[in-house]
Amino acid sequence: MLTIKRVPTVVSNYQEDVSAAAAETVGCGRNCLGKCCLPVSKLPLYAFKGDGIDSIKGGEEPEVSFFDTLILGQWEDRMSRGLFRYDVTLCETKVIPGEYGFVAQLNEGRHLKKRPTEFRVDRVLQPFDGSKFNFTKVGQEEVLLRFEQSLDEKTHYFASSAVDSDSISPSVVAINVSPIEYGHVLLIPRVLECLPQRIDHESFLLALHLAKEAANPFFRLGFNSLGAFATINHLHFQAYYLSVPFPVEKAPTQKITMANGLPDNGVTISELLNYPVRALVFEGGNTLKDLSDVVSNACIFLQETKLPYNVLISDCGNRIFLFPQCYAEKQALGEVSQELLDTQVNPAVWEISGHIVLKRKNDYEDASENYAWRLLAEVSLSEERFQEVKTYIFEAAGFQEMVCVAEKEKGDGNEDVKDEDEDSLLGSSSRTSATYYPQGCLVQQ
Repeated sequence: MLTIKRVPTVVSNYQEDVSAAAAETVGCGRNCLGKCCLPVSKLPLYAFKGDGIDSIKGGEEPEVSFFDTLILGQWEDRMSRGLFRYDVTLCETKVIPGEYGFVAQLNEGRHLKKRPTEFRVDRVLQPFDGSKFNFTKVGQEEVLLRFEQSLDEKTHYFASSAVDSDSISPSVVAINVSPIEYGHVLLIPRVLECLPQRIDHESFLLALHLAKEAANPFFRLGFNSLGAFATINHLHFQAYYLSVPFPVEKAPTQKITMANGLPDNGVTISELLNYPVRALVFEGGNTLKDLSDVVSNACIFLQETKLPYNVLISDCGNRIFLFPQCYAEKQALGEVSQELLDTQVNPAVWEISGHIVLKRKNDYEDASENYAWRLLAEVSLSEERFQEVKTYIFEAAGFQEMVCVAEKEKGDGNEDVKDEDEDSLLGSSSRTSATYYPQGCLVQQ
């Protein structure tokens, strides 16, 4: 059986406590996020205004956000209380010389050996397993606030608010105790529902709301699916501040023209150009929900077809990058060079976006644009495979690219080929049962 040895990153000070009994004992005494403690607790609550008045206004300079200040203040409070495993502000960081401006960070504190667990690399969807570490075992001192939609059209903040056991499961923002950058936090939607690491419409919209409320272009959110270097199978998004543009944000894009007569939700889709990882870029939308629904549908398709992927949410929630990826597959099949494997970099959303976290001093000192490009090129689907997946994503998201019309405009003189080409692009309805991994691949995390 093909396997990959991998060491998970510690995201909570309680990560080593993986016993099922700890989650099942009533009143465990740890003041955790589980059903034994959370329903009778009080936490800060930030309630954002409802979806009905959420329009997306691009091109405006965001104002200083109360939520942004709140998150940073709470994060620095946890740092002063010694809850992090190291001081990330002391980590060396540099912009690698070259055209793209890849960012390298030396973060030896994340090079921690822990007991390995396993998940299958050919199964992007896997059931939640309460016997393994999950966020219900996090201590409440690691939580910055609850993040939920308000019941009216106003934003509210309560420094201490009771968690009603009769209400829906709360969504929380917590620190990552092994931060990559300043302000590194985790958004955990509906924590008590113990959702596996898979995107759904409601949770993705919540992530966009978090980006919008922060209103800070240096604050980005990321999502890693299973098989794309998510280390915990409990639904969560990551977010942190980086005070320079990600290289992927500076890369050129080409807008994809869609067929006429489709619903106009204001969402535009582009293809990333001149970047080592092939990706789609979603922007705009008449409302935040419009943008969220299109991207969610695309992600759900990738999940159901067993294709790992990463998502970057940037520009205060107005711009979303979707990266289907195959690095773990290539790694399992022995197709990645030993030189790249030796750096022990697992390219997840931050690395793919151009912020590469290195664990060894010599790798940091020798980091070059050529190394970054070679690493990320291994992540990308081939051009042929990407175009096939892109077509299916469009159909799942309710779009249809005008590929055939564009070819017709080139003057190839073949007017009758259009219907046949459209049929071959869309494929058959049986595509959702396809798999993009050979059976038997296993990742040891």
